[in-house]
Amino acid sequence: MRIILTTDELNEFVRELQKSPYIALDTEFMRDQTYWPKLCLVQVAAPNGIAAIIDPLAEGLDLTSFYALLGSETILKVLHAGRQDIEIFFQKGGIIPHPIFDTQIAAMVCGFGEAAAYETLARKLANAEIDKSARFTDWSRRPLSPRQLEYALADVTHLCVVYEQLEAQLKRTGRHQWVEEEVAALQDPALYRLEPKDAWKRLKARTTNKRFLAVLAAVAAWREREAQTRDIPRSRVLKDEALLEIAAHPPQSHADLERFRAVPKGFGTSRLAKGLLEAIEEGRQGEPPAQAAHDAPRRRREPSPSSVDLLKTLLRLRAEAAHVAPRLIANSDDIERLAAGEDDGVAALQGWRAKVFGNDALALRQGRIALTLDDGHAVIVEIED
Repeated sequence: MRIILTTDELNEFVRELQKSPYIALDTEFMRDQTYWPKLCLVQVAAPNGIAAIIDPLAEGLDLTSFYALLGSETILKVLHAGRQDIEIFFQKGGIIPHPIFDTQIAAMVCGFGEAAAYETLARKLANAEIDKSARFTDWSRRPLSPRQLEYALADVTHLCVVYEQLEAQLKRTGRHQWVEEEVAALQDPALYRLEPKDAWKRLKARTTNKRFLAVLAAVAAWREREAQTRDIPRSRVLKDEALLEIAAHPPQSHADLERFRAVPKGFGTSRLAKGLLEAIEEGRQGEPPAQAAHDAPRRRREPSPSSVDLLKTLLRLRAEAAHVAPRLIANSDDIERLAAGEDDGVAALQGWRAKVFGNDALALRQGRIALTLDDGHAVIVEIED
């Protein structure tokens, strides 16, 4: 097994990879005790049998040539459920790999279900069984055992076969564009920028109250800055429930903080309390975040449960017929907006989704098609004028 421990070894490995049409990538990282992910391993394989594990924790190892490879336009980067891997490459190397191919997205397009696991695809497409016993390894510990390293490398050696099988299916069905549209969203840098001013969005507040949102945005930004500076998980500063409780009933003093159920005992006398109270006051005096109205548009009316159920049944039927995961076509918000007759911004009415489902959803709503039972099975029928 090839383990890359020095910059010279890495540079030589990169030169070998530059001859490949694609490379399969995976990472092992730790994040349970830190804010920023700790990159512990990078696994890489190519179709010509080249494969290695890069050890970012090796003393003196410079990953510059590897990050440059991730930006090469002539080499496709293959990942499985790659959002977290991409985030790490962006945070550590300032690069979003491109072009990319995500096998989990492709698997949804090819009929392997909502979120096909890598182990499932390896078994079905590469006839390989993945040994899961090393899954919960502390990847930051050294040395790693041969079994742990074999598990890590298997994540990319079988991924090559999985990619080639999915690529062949996409070529037969002509659905490359479907995958490309989904993958394009993964390459938006905004997905991976952890800006304190945007931290409030993670909390998914179910209100448009301006005072609440202004305080929530301010205290969420304060918590994000504290977590980033101290490199600890957000919850170690304050839990989400505490921020929501504080935004709903903003305290005015250190003593007030002690009355909140979700705030740890003694927090009001800690050094963090002063910064939190300052953030609360900033929120009181400030405006709600500008994106709030755009990000959480209010519906003019709520859809009836029966119309939602009809559209969900239609989605399931059309997804089965197209051998595509329903979630890739439309999410619950799409369905509810279609049921309410509020079509603006509904992704299911655009591009390939409209052909598979969206156009029929409009036809169902307009009474041009209907759902009925035939021999115990739900079927779609056209309504004659």
